[in-house]
Amino acid sequence: MESSLPDLEAILLVGGQGTRLRPLTLGTPKPLLPTAGVPFLAHQLARARSFGVRRIVFATSYKASMFEPAFGDGAAFGLSLEYITEETPLGTGGAIRNAAEALTSGPDDPVLILNGDILSGHDIEHQVRMHCAQQAAVTLHLTEVDDPTRFGCVPTDENGRVTAFLEKTPNPVTNRINAGCYVFTRSVIDSIPKDQVVSVERETFPGLIASGQLVLGYADRTYWLDVGTPAAFVQGSRDLVLGRLQSPALPGPTGEYLALDGARISPEAKVQGGTAVGARAVVEAGATVAGSVLSDDCVIESGASVTDSVVGKGARVCAGTVVRDAVIGDRAVVGAGNELQNGVRIWPGIELPERAMRYSSDV
Repeated sequence: MESSLPDLEAILLVGGQGTRLRPLTLGTPKPLLPTAGVPFLAHQLARARSFGVRRIVFATSYKASMFEPAFGDGAAFGLSLEYITEETPLGTGGAIRNAAEALTSGPDDPVLILNGDILSGHDIEHQVRMHCAQQAAVTLHLTEVDDPTRFGCVPTDENGRVTAFLEKTPNPVTNRINAGCYVFTRSVIDSIPKDQVVSVERETFPGLIASGQLVLGYADRTYWLDVGTPAAFVQGSRDLVLGRLQSPALPGPTGEYLALDGARISPEAKVQGGTAVGARAVVEAGATVAGSVLSDDCVIESGASVTDSVVGKGARVCAGTVVRDAVIGDRAVVGAGNELQNGVRIWPGIELPERAMRYSSDV
């Protein structure tokens, strides 16, 4: 059902370089990587629209010129999109303040802030309504994780008020962490120093708490994933294809695999586990692909096995090769008989000879 929220504006933070995802991000910014058949951001844009967002300002920096050609004016999503570029990186707070120059909302209106590397199933409408009802300065989405030692944790009191931001610690006081989706009151954004490097996590939020302003936590345990690593990126695409997270942007039905236009999958091939098969990609007879992302125009030859991996655009995995938990860059060729696993990354254009040694580090 269509959201009954008033028209919402949002800022989408997409300025990061995606260094943990190299070589995938050498030519493409992380938010544009194909994820379950469409650019990653398409899932965020479609979900935001379903919750009442009507206008989104992109806060861009790295490869900024690639975003507008990908999404245009937003009409395909029922959105109005605007693009603001940071000439020099300004941190999360500085990026939000910079992009706010393009907002049209008034000082008391809620503004949604989204991070361009998060997949989340949480109820944005509920978060916004909670923010407005309690007239908070900021309302943070908090997700509950099994192992909070890897994150900064965010304790709250019995009324949901955030009491502190704690760095990674071996003995966390809560399993709730900052999930990267915020609702700001517009006037609070305007109070962030302009044209300065500012971190909302280390400066803005602690400063608001210290000054007695209301910072709320909206906590849940719905689907949440930071897609900042190759393994997490593959997991996100796989979960979308399998239907573990709903997305209005999926280009086909959920199931064992999703094949884009022109993909050729042999009836004698086995493709499963939430694999996304890109346009014009080829999977030959006898090949096995599970839980992976096959980019446009790549080829998986007969007898090859690809599991939990990314195969880049125009890349070729030759006969008899085993690829597991690996990244094959665009246009790379992996010769027959190789075994690539345990996080190996092959850079774009590299050609590995037939039956080479086993690889366990970047090539």
